Amino acid sequence: MDKVADIGRDIGEYIRQQRNNAKISLRQLSKLAGVSNPYLSQIERGVRKPSAEILQQIAKGLRISAEALYVQAGILDLPVGGPVPDAIRADTELSERQKQVLLDVYESFRRENRAVNPTEPTTAESEPEE
Repeated sequence: MDKVADIGRDIGEYIRQQRNNAKISLRQLSKLAGVSNPYLSQIERGVRKPSAEILQQIAKGLRISAEALYVQAGILDLPVGGPVPDAIRADTELSERQKQVLLDVYESFRRENRAVNPTEPTTAESEPEE
């Protein structure tokens, strides 16, 4: 039961952090997400654990990916990565959008390097010939 409480507290802290980073008040986010102000406050304080649907509405209000909230809430597993993607995802000073841009750039460099020096060619990664 403590683990469930920890997950609720963690997601609430994460939502509060994202809201503060976006410089949005609790009241503004409740309107943007279509969630009552008291309920959102309870989520942020870890009193309530929101459903996936509510998380999606909150993500929309914060303009972040719902997947990020699902991972924080324990609904989805953290995407497979490695030390660099894990470090990017863990950085609390970056917004979700900034993290995604960095991950996209990093992965594009990795694809480029695999194309130049392929170790194991795969058909899924090959470029179509023109």
